[in-house]
Amino acid sequence: MTFDEYQKIARSTALYNNDLGVIYTALGLAGEAGEVVEHIKKMVRDNNRVATPERIAKIRKELGDVLWYVANMASDLGLSLDDVVAGNIEKITDRKERGTLHGAGDDR
Repeated sequence: MTFDEYQKIARSTALYNNDLGVIYTALGLAGEAGEVVEHIKKMVRDNNRVATPERIAKIRKELGDVLWYVANMASDLGLSLDDVVAGNIEKITDRKERGTLHGAGDDR
């Protein structure tokens, strides 16, 4: 499955009001990312930083939710998820080649 194929399926399951668009998806993305972080916190607190199979399964589900919101935000903005992914790979590959993966901000 390509990212664009996933994006199309994710879009078909979006039930939010289109006039909310990117606001809804941004809020949902933040919430789901928080749930991922919450599981990491519990992994540190409850499992001595060990990623148990049960914890990994929970994180996997939350990462799927993060991806759903990313895909729908891209749709709300008229972006192809394949293009977003390709642009990101191009950016980080360029940074790696220039030795600027470390640092802060977009203008490295």
